[in-house]
Amino acid sequence: MKTFIHPTAYIATGAKLGNGINVGPFAVIEDRVEIGDGCHIGAHAVIQPGVRMGRDNIVHPNAVLGGLPQDLAFNPETETWLDIGDGNVFREGVTISRATKASGSTRIGNGCYLMNNVHIGHDCQIGNRNILASNVALGGHVGIGNRIFFGGGAVVHQFCRIGSFAMLQGLAGINKDVLPYMMVGGRPGVHYRLNLVGMRRSGIDGERLKAVSLAMRRLRNKIPIDDLPTTPEIEYLSAWLAAVSKRGVSGFFGLAGE
Repeated sequence: MKTFIHPTAYIATGAKLGNGINVGPFAVIEDRVEIGDGCHIGAHAVIQPGVRMGRDNIVHPNAVLGGLPQDLAFNPETETWLDIGDGNVFREGVTISRATKASGSTRIGNGCYLMNNVHIGHDCQIGNRNILASNVALGGHVGIGNRIFFGGGAVVHQFCRIGSFAMLQGLAGINKDVLPYMMVGGRPGVHYRLNLVGMRRSGIDGERLKAVSLAMRRLRNKIPIDDLPTTPEIEYLSAWLAAVSKRGVSGFFGLAGE
């Protein structure tokens, strides 16, 4: 696979490009940028200083990656980063800010799909294989696990955590943490049922699924889950609950449909 750079594109002398990269018309790749093999940078896309990108990422037209944090206290001379893994897709108009603290990093994992006009705020930590539908907006310092679906227009307050295998309803307003394995909707967001389809698609079924269902019923009723079967899902849930939270956990509307 050969590298192709359109003659109208701007590539700073300090940028480091891998092999087999395609850069479209009028794209801008600035200094202090590293782009891995096989990436495609679309027309008019802007890769700003401080972006370290893995391989096989697709950046569609007019996306802006690595912009200055939207933080009035941020000193633009501070060297911070946006780290991106492999195989992600950033559709038109996606914006992602780099971190605020010196040497800190906003992080995007592997295999994520960000639809048009998604915004990821500074210092967010995004896991693997997440899908963010159009117009999703994440405030600063949001932490996201793996295999989460965000419906269109969902908004997440800064410092919230979203557990793996969760699903957020379109237009949800999230101001507290979202438990793993759950579906959440409303403003403010509330847990209302297990994400059964998402878990089964990921191979979580049978006794493992029953254990998650029991755990969520106990949490709704404020009963400990320490004595539940030791499955990968319960281990992850226990560790997630034990971690520090700055926002607390969203409430329950119900758990119908397990």
